[in-house]
Amino acid sequence: MLRRFDKVTRIAREKLGYKALRPAQRAAIKSVLKGQDTLAVMPTGAGKSAIYQIAAHLLDGPAIIVSPLLALQKDQVDTLENVTVGEAAMLNSQLSDAGREHALQRFAGGGIDFLFLAPEQLRDDERLAQLAAAKPALIVIDEAHCITEWGHDFRPDYSRLKEVIEKLGRPTLLALTATAAPPVRQEIIEKLGMKNPHVLVSGFDRPNIHLSVRRFAGEGSKHEALLQAIQEALAEGDGPGIVYAATRRHTEELHALFSEAGVPAVCYHGGMKKTDRINAQEAFMNGETSVIVATSAFGMGVDKADVRWVFHADISDSLDAYYQEVGRAGRDGKPARALLFYAPSDLHVRRFFGGATHLEADDVAQVAEALSRINGALTEDELAELMSSSLSAAKVHASLHRLEEIAALRENNDGMLELLRQISPVEAYNAAQAQEKHRSFAKSRLEMLQKYAEIQKCRREFLLNYFGEGYEEPCKNCDVCQSKPQGKQPQKTEKTELAPSIVTSTVAPNSNAPFPLGARVRHAEWGQGAVLRYEEDKMTVLFDEAGYKTLAVAVVMKNALLDLLHPAEPMYGV
Repeated sequence: MLRRFDKVTRIAREKLGYKALRPAQRAAIKSVLKGQDTLAVMPTGAGKSAIYQIAAHLLDGPAIIVSPLLALQKDQVDTLENVTVGEAAMLNSQLSDAGREHALQRFAGGGIDFLFLAPEQLRDDERLAQLAAAKPALIVIDEAHCITEWGHDFRPDYSRLKEVIEKLGRPTLLALTATAAPPVRQEIIEKLGMKNPHVLVSGFDRPNIHLSVRRFAGEGSKHEALLQAIQEALAEGDGPGIVYAATRRHTEELHALFSEAGVPAVCYHGGMKKTDRINAQEAFMNGETSVIVATSAFGMGVDKADVRWVFHADISDSLDAYYQEVGRAGRDGKPARALLFYAPSDLHVRRFFGGATHLEADDVAQVAEALSRINGALTEDELAELMSSSLSAAKVHASLHRLEEIAALRENNDGMLELLRQISPVEAYNAAQAQEKHRSFAKSRLEMLQKYAEIQKCRREFLLNYFGEGYEEPCKNCDVCQSKPQGKQPQKTEKTELAPSIVTSTVAPNSNAPFPLGARVRHAEWGQGAVLRYEEDKMTVLFDEAGYKTLAVAVVMKNALLDLLHPAEPMYGV
């Protein structure tokens, strides 16, 4: 009789076609099979899906996989149809009522081993009871960074997953993502209610991708340079490629510019008709066109191995989002390029579209009072229209989100808002403060991306430090390193823990750093945080609530601004 972990190897080989599993895959499968909540941060192409496929095959009970996009769910189901680890099905809005009921009955009867659905499909208490009756052994949150990117401002069902998981009987949790900086990992853990999770981070470096930034004073010169770069790439046979823009309008403007210049390009954004989006994606994926210009709506779950470059016409809203998009290049391991066309004015656009709404305690109280008068009778849009004379729709939306967070509000199956209890003035104040912390954190993440764009040191080192991973510069594959004389002595690397996640930090020889990298420190105003990096006379600290802050080392020392809580500890995971 084979032991359970011998079976892992056999299943990987015989059913999934793996010659061998990566260490991170084996570690994550082992953790799940032991019944331990697990967060696996692994680059795209590292085989994250195999973790739940193998683990669920060996567990006593089916798996529920929460996946954000219908196209991604379909790809995952199609993949499972080609192997023999179990039966798979989707539960989504495109199914008829009869189709959804049939899928639920099959799942409850043991006919489905893997059920894929979006978080919106978990609103209905009756449906949750049906799913719970099947006694799922595993719940998988795929693309888990969506909890932080989408749960705050739209798709609020991501914020309800912790409650949903409890209603499903609280089986073992597996959260999967390709890109998550330390604060994102922490928020995933907290939002899902993961218990003593095993956090596995297998490395963020994509050494085959050349990193570079070109700076411009205005939009006109940037457009001209972008078009020229694309034309040169295609003329050299260097394609296909992706151009990312911040807004739907800018996407369409760039598509028109490229088309007029004879560049074979398609356009993709969330405001297009579904059939037009599908046609654009298929044309790019099938090689019918070499260029797709898109908003961030394009890319999640899209696995095209031969993308040779990713150009950003606009700055992203965070390094997390930027690296996620950059990671769509060079998945075949061959040389690829990531080029950011940067103008400082881009930051204003991102602050306008990406900044969380400011809330006062009175705003939250007003929304709660309005809900108490019309309880269960209006949708969010109707409530926003009712309150339009006193509060903006954005303030209404943010207030509703904060009321949901403190379990004072729910949205029923018909989309109607129900106030579950009255809130106190203190709760209204705390809700507004939580929103302000979110605003501050979002601002700090954008500032870190600005620093990446403007830094005159190794971009790869800066990027990997942001994700809690050390690097021995120079990388020799970014524009900054290539512009400087080589021959720098390699740095000493030591591994440390940035609780509860993993960080590998780089310490320069003879450094006068006042605190070790990875050390936990405390600031009188900003609270606790961890030291991430040193750069000349400055240090960057990631505070748990205030976000990323860059401080002058001399000022920190002179005024004793930081207290050492505990030094860096050995890294865990892989």
